[in-house]
Amino acid sequence: MTDSLSETPPAAPAPERDLDIVVFGATGFVGRLIAGHLSRHAPAQVRIGLAGRDLHRVDAVKAELADRAVYWKTLHADSSDAASLAQMAQRTKVVISTVGPYAQYGLPLVQACAEAGTDYVDLCGETLFVRDSIDAYDEIATAHGARIVHACGFDSIPSDLGVFATWRQVKKDVAGDLSTTTLYVTSLKGGLSGGTIASMVGQVDAAKEQPKLRGVLADPYALSPDRDNEPEPRRGAETSQTQADGASTTDAEPSQNTGAGQQPNSDAGLSPVQRVEGAAKLAFGALGKAAGKVAQSRSRLTPDAQIGEFTAPFIMGPFNSQVVRRSNALMSWSYGRDFRYRELVATGNSSAAPLRAAALSAAMPAAAAGFAFGPTRALLERVVTKPGEGPDEASRKEGRFTMTIHADTTSGAHYVTTVSAQVDPGYDGTAVMIGEAALALVLDELALPRRHGVLTPATAFGDVLIERLTAQGFSFEVTRQN
Repeated sequence: MTDSLSETPPAAPAPERDLDIVVFGATGFVGRLIAGHLSRHAPAQVRIGLAGRDLHRVDAVKAELADRAVYWKTLHADSSDAASLAQMAQRTKVVISTVGPYAQYGLPLVQACAEAGTDYVDLCGETLFVRDSIDAYDEIATAHGARIVHACGFDSIPSDLGVFATWRQVKKDVAGDLSTTTLYVTSLKGGLSGGTIASMVGQVDAAKEQPKLRGVLADPYALSPDRDNEPEPRRGAETSQTQADGASTTDAEPSQNTGAGQQPNSDAGLSPVQRVEGAAKLAFGALGKAAGKVAQSRSRLTPDAQIGEFTAPFIMGPFNSQVVRRSNALMSWSYGRDFRYRELVATGNSSAAPLRAAALSAAMPAAAAGFAFGPTRALLERVVTKPGEGPDEASRKEGRFTMTIHADTTSGAHYVTTVSAQVDPGYDGTAVMIGEAALALVLDELALPRRHGVLTPATAFGDVLIERLTAQGFSFEVTRQN
């Protein structure tokens, strides 16, 4: 296995294609939002297609869009039909994929795009899928001049481009390299999409079936192109940074005994009411166990020294951190060889702030534990958002997010970068981010970094996407404090 570490020469001109962008999964909730963004903001000369498994439903999505979409084409493509994916990839310059969980459905499309020299962007937040994509198709994509760019939504554009913007300013100021860098989520209103939840559950299942994958999920450098050359050695899942921050999604398992003395999967003979009650006991038992574990292993009873607020792990932090570290490595460790990165949620400094921090710290391992066992999983699946579902427009309009990155440099300088937008990050905001990423690949190709292979948002787009998102109302503000 090899992995592209440096810039690649310009690819040979691709054969003429009749489409510029295809939205694959256009009938899903986020797929429709992406199509809507493109219908409003893509220049008229950009040739767009909508693709999905059910062509009648794809046609219905097209009919709902603005007048400009009347000229768009619709395509049949099915993730289980390799021939249809290859035909789609050969017709277009860029594929936007919203069809997840990606570990289950995504690799055949990555293969088709890599082999066709077609650029690809998705909304993946799955470490295991991205690692598989790198191992299987990085060389092929590089050879054919394709950019395979995962994590082009709320996972992980604000994190990846926020750190990139910080580094760019540090470099401009000749202020050394980045060292300790922490992203704080200071404001967040909006929900996780059903697809995101399904992806998380898929990784829980994979790690349960193959325990060795827990180490991959917990390794902060799991997506590195050269793991052995990273500044921190490999560690077991039990001592990883992500678990130390209470952020492991695989290792927090409830006791094999329920509150009623039943084994998790031995619910035969119980009434439906008893089964739900048992599942509830498992869920809350796992939550209590995780909370106790957090209290013993983490010192969160005092405010964070950097921002003066109580903090908890950010649910998306482990994956985002792996993406940011991959960006550093793909740029030949330009951020610095001593670059360290993590993500936290700020819960304030009121009397209730420590309780919120403790609850957030316990929530993720408890949820992972809940989804890992049958009775609890059945209960949780009744209440979480399903793939293809999402909030109404009025609810989404109330969404927003603000992330603040604090970065020290090797020269002793301190930088603060604020990344924010007044959009629901998981839905409308994600549609803007991936839509503009696709437009950048089509319209700004000459301004993009000359890299191909399996990339990250920062290494694929850099300043180009920051400028595009700024034009859409996003903010990337970098200030030097000393």
